[in-house]
Amino acid sequence: MSTTTPIFLDVDGTSIAVRHAAGAEPGIVWLGGYKSDMLGTKAETLSEWTRKEGRAFLRHDYSGHGESGGAFADGTISKWLGESLAVFRRFTQGRQILVGSSMGAWIALRMVQELRKAGENSVAGLVLLAPAPDFTFELVEPVLTGAQKRDLRKKGFFEEPSDYSVEPYIYTRALIEDGRSNRVMTGPVDTHCPVHILQGLADPDVPSSHALKLVGLLPADDVTLSLIPDGDHRLSRPQDLDMLVRAVDAMVRQAG
Repeated sequence: MSTTTPIFLDVDGTSIAVRHAAGAEPGIVWLGGYKSDMLGTKAETLSEWTRKEGRAFLRHDYSGHGESGGAFADGTISKWLGESLAVFRRFTQGRQILVGSSMGAWIALRMVQELRKAGENSVAGLVLLAPAPDFTFELVEPVLTGAQKRDLRKKGFFEEPSDYSVEPYIYTRALIEDGRSNRVMTGPVDTHCPVHILQGLADPDVPSSHALKLVGLLPADDVTLSLIPDGDHRLSRPQDLDMLVRAVDAMVRQAG
């Protein structure tokens, strides 16, 4: 685990924990998944690799995650996107490669849209692991049970056991409703940069069909899809981490 101390950036009154190492361009920006933090295995692997390479590396915890302030139940895609953009704009210089895991891939795709809308063209490539863009609309809403719909209506949230934590996942009505306004898989997704997707075929949370659908919406871009036959959602085994590093290294070389 990292021994560095985070620095904190105030974003709309919430203290966002950030770890940033200066270095060569293109820099690497890590975007974690739903209820993950920036000290996970994949982020730490990239931290060590970028350190050895002398390459810039940036990561942060969304509000309600890890070392950041705020309550997890108050989070939405819009809120976490705003925090990620604020961190990106404050700490990066020059061209960057966004590496997004699960929900982090959704945040990465939305970041590209918002940055380009603002005339900022600094994203040089995307590496997306088990990408889950639009997961609230595409993967959660279609399978809601009657009890879950009732909880959303009456309590404003429902809970679901997690395979990765003793604490349950919490899905709020605000998260689901906000997710609809942040959808990216409604038509062609123009990233204007190369994209490499890593997807496990044994992923119980985000099916490979979701990654294939995303690939089909990236017709104008240079897209590589690597399917890992026995890979799960975490993609944190040694062989998965080796593939991640190789994918990011190749993207760095491609971005020049």
